[in-house]
Parts: sequence; structure tokens; C-alpha cells
Amino acid sequence: MELEELQSAWTQMSDELNHQKKLTNQIILDMTKQKYQHKFSTITKYETLGAVVCFAVAFFVLLNFDKLDTWYFQICGLLTLSFLIVLPAMVLTTLKRIKNIDILNGSYKENLKFYLKTKNRLLRLQQIGIAVGFIGLLFIVPVTSKIISNKNVFLTSLKTEQYVVFTVTLIVLVFFCRWAYKGYLKVTQSAQELIQELE
Repeated sequence: MELEELQSAWTQMSDELNHQKKLTNQIILDMTKQKYQHKFSTITKYETLGAVVCFAVAFFVLLNFDKLDTWYFQICGLLTLSFLIVLPAMVLTTLKRIKNIDILNGSYKENLKFYLKTKNRLLRLQQIGIAVGFIGLLFIVPVTSKIISNKNVFLTSLKTEQYVVFTVTLIVLVFFCRWAYKGYLKVTQSAQELIQELE
């Protein structure tokens, strides 16, 4: 009788340990998923704020598009609108896709493959955004100058202080872009390591 009770107690303890192990594994997986999604929360907030600003400026340009009275200002206006609407929308869409990858479902290989594809798209969009941002100064500045002060910068010679301000702006923009891109690299690498830990 004692042997049967001992076997029954042993089986019950074994079942409880297995149940606890499953619960612990599930808790660890849930925490990993939360950590993964949290990695992109800060970037998403900043990008959303940036997109709202871009959309507001685009709306302002649209409202004042009639002030762009020459063909070259209208082309600059269209380029400005494209830059302010298309790129932020693409970045937000890609961020949503990468943040919402369900790393607990599907195979590890499929999740990692999808993550790497989406990560590369996100980083490529950032590189394009940086490049177009610098080139964009050539069409955004004339548009804003024309709308706000009705000045044609194409026909105006710049003063020394304006060259200095433009140069300082470019230098600050270079450092900011490098800092932001490094942040993207750090976050995406950290998220990738979380997925690889699930293997």
C-alpha cells in the first residue's frame, strides 16, 4: 500500500512539475514577446510624431499651393508634398509590420526570415529618407520661402550669414542623421537577438 501511495505521490509531483515548467516557459515566451514589441515602441512614437509634423506641413503647402506661381515652384511643391507624405507613411507602415511580428507563432526560420526582410526595408527607408532629406533642402527651402515670404530664392543671392546658417544646418543635420540611424541599427539588432534566442 505504501508503495502505491508513493508512486501516486510521485506521479502527482511529476505532473505538477511539468505543469509548472510549461507555465514558466509560457511566461518567459510572453516576456520575450513584450520585450520585442517594446523595442520598437519608442521609435514608433518618434516616427508618429514626425509623421504628424510632416502631414501638417504638407497640408499647409497644399493650402498655399496657389502661391507657387511658376512651373519650377510647382515642381518643387510636388516634390515637397511627395517627401512629406509618402516617406513617413511608408516608414510607419514598415514599423507596424516589424513591431507586430508574432514571434511566438510560426516557425523560427520563417519569423527570422520575415524579420530580416522587414528590418532591411526599414533601414533602407531610413537611408533613403536621409539622402532625400539632404536633397530635399533644394526644393523644400524654395517652397517654404515662396509661401511664407513670397521670395524667389532662385533669383536672390544669398548673404554671408545665410551661407553660414545653411552650412551649420547641414552639419547639425549630418550629426543628427548619423545618431538616429545608429539608434535604428541598435534597436533592430537587439530585436533580432531576441528572436534568435527563441531558436
